[in-house]
Amino acid sequence: MNLINGLHHAALRCAGEEEMKRTVLFYCNVLGMSQVRSWGQGRYSGCMIDTGNGLLELFADAEPGRRPGQVDHIALATDDVDACVRACRSEGLLILQEPRSLILPCESPFSIRIAFVIGMAGEIIEFFCDNNRSI
Repeated sequence: MNLINGLHHAALRCAGEEEMKRTVLFYCNVLGMSQVRSWGQGRYSGCMIDTGNGLLELFADAEPGRRPGQVDHIALATDDVDACVRACRSEGLLILQEPRSLILPCESPFSIRIAFVIGMAGEIIEFFCDNNRSI
């Protein structure tokens, strides 16, 4: 049984809202992508940009001294976050965040279910279920 539908998004942490805005402008105005949702303000702002076959998620809360090009995590699209976490737990992986459902307070509320684990190579993996696909 294949639990994963594909890569949902990669996440980048920007050093503040201004850097995030410049990054959005680059991806949208220079590379032709489009912003699909945004949330929060200041240090707590974020957004998702459509890459054509996945998303790039930006956050404005990078810690000082972060390395250039730092990717925060990879998010794998799934219809069953809980099954993914059970599979990871059976392999002895560290569960950073148990499955939880939430609504992102975007322009149009966005319902998701997510969980985070540490992968075999130390990478952070997010299992991401977009509850809006059938809406």
